[in-house]
Amino acid sequence: MNAEKSDFLARYWKSILLLVWLAASAYFLFDRWHAIRWFALADTDDNMRIMQVRALMHGQDWYDLRQYRLDPPNGANIHWSHFVDLPIVGIILLAKPFFGGLVAEKIAVALAPLIPLGIAMTGLGLTARRLVAPGAYLLAAAILLCFVTAMTMFMPLRIDHHGWQLALLTVILAGLADQAALRGGLTVGLASALSLVIGLETLPWLAIAAAGIVLRWVIASEQSSRMRGYGLALGGGVALGFLAFSSRDNWVARCDALTPVWLSVMLLASALVFLAGSLRVENRGMRILFAVAAGGLVACFFALAWPQCVGRPEQITPELKRLWFNNISEVKPIYTRNWPTILSTSVLVIGLFGSFWALWKHRKEERGAAWATIALLSFGSGLLVLWQARAAPSALMFSVTGATAIGWNILVRARSHSSMLVRVFGTFAAFLLVSGLAVQLVAGWLPNPDAAKPGMKRVNRANVNCATIPSMRPIAVLPKATVLTFVDLGPRLITITHHDAIAGPYHRNGDAIIDIQRAFRGTPDDARNTARKHGASLLLICPNMSESTIYKSQAPKGFYMQLVGGKVPAWLEPVALPASSPFLLWRIRP
Repeated sequence: MNAEKSDFLARYWKSILLLVWLAASAYFLFDRWHAIRWFALADTDDNMRIMQVRALMHGQDWYDLRQYRLDPPNGANIHWSHFVDLPIVGIILLAKPFFGGLVAEKIAVALAPLIPLGIAMTGLGLTARRLVAPGAYLLAAAILLCFVTAMTMFMPLRIDHHGWQLALLTVILAGLADQAALRGGLTVGLASALSLVIGLETLPWLAIAAAGIVLRWVIASEQSSRMRGYGLALGGGVALGFLAFSSRDNWVARCDALTPVWLSVMLLASALVFLAGSLRVENRGMRILFAVAAGGLVACFFALAWPQCVGRPEQITPELKRLWFNNISEVKPIYTRNWPTILSTSVLVIGLFGSFWALWKHRKEERGAAWATIALLSFGSGLLVLWQARAAPSALMFSVTGATAIGWNILVRARSHSSMLVRVFGTFAAFLLVSGLAVQLVAGWLPNPDAAKPGMKRVNRANVNCATIPSMRPIAVLPKATVLTFVDLGPRLITITHHDAIAGPYHRNGDAIIDIQRAFRGTPDDARNTARKHGASLLLICPNMSESTIYKSQAPKGFYMQLVGGKVPAWLEPVALPASSPFLLWRIRP
């Protein structure tokens, strides 16, 4: 690459990266404009997030995160925190005086996800500058934008916490790559603490990052300041985060959020790390012994103090797991998906190969230790994808740095080649390879097996039509009621209408979810008992919606199949809806 051009890219990297983020954000806003206009929050969690924001802005207590529009009057226990809500609230408060409340919400859900995108670009850019080359940040940003599975978490309207957690993972990478040991430790510790405040989904990767920091200290005692910074930031961050953001429902010993369980574990771990970094342990064998003993102490404390948490953090009952949890597609292994999806996700192999290649290349350098941790993160996250498909976005984020390393090496060689054909087409081909675009093009050419499944078009059409504002408008004009409806339809219903629902797809509310499952899988009497138990006076179904296919396949003689087959019990009175409505609605007689 031309030296003058390379120097320009390195000198003005912040401004250039800002322009890339602005250009990408403008494109995404344009591309999603129709969905933004119609407030098309497609995911249940995005709908619940805006309901959490509304509750906060309408005066609900800061430490009360229950959603009282689900399963009234007690409400649904939501295990999240308000951290992710703050930028959404801030944008609404800024826009509302000028545009009114409804438009302000649309502006907020459009812009808020782009904030963590900017953080992710910065984190990956810093990592690339520190580990690859001063100008490699631009390639890292381009590769990130091409990783479609990861980028879906940063799109306008995707206001749930996943984008923020991915962004914090990139900050952790930047901290691991920082040669300034104290600053790097503080960065990793603080980002890890914030990620725990948001949720526990990234806990395995936080543990690997911590292990990487400890291992660097074991190898070189000069890394003690990195240990001290990490321990101080992690311990202080989780303590302050718990005090500031943990809801009252999280002040008890639950396993699925930053509760006293994980607060105590993290405080003990951070104290031991800080102590190790403060002691002068010159002998490597003693450092190994201290690290092993500290890890064993933390593990024993966790197992003995909180034995109920040794296992799945959701703590769900076998019945809830069988009827509901096992049917969630994102918690199934990636190999259960169709071939185009598997192939699209396989681009993480490029980053995995690149991280190990860079580790070997820089094994005798100081940055080799950072590459070792990144390689372990890439490998570990790849294994997790084989367990649960929802780990794919995180795995792809780790892959960006490895793909950047090998891509930069190829691009530099191609650009300096004597042949113009190699310089032009070689550069283009190299980018197609390391960005995963070539793999995604192949995946796009493959026929989608799901599309050929009987009734799949009806399912997709129902999923879209039943979530729109126009389709729910006839329901919204009815007097306020509690509605017995699908678990996955509950969050959208309470977002668009003034009605309440019984359940949403949130594991802490297992009893309400099981009641819905029993109602639609069981007999008409089961459904009536559920309606009476929860005070429901309306029954709403969306035939062919994804959730309904579970009832169809697993309970072919159940209440849902009776309703769509026209066998309606006498205690249900039909409510007229427009002929074009995708819904069926009944009033429940006392």
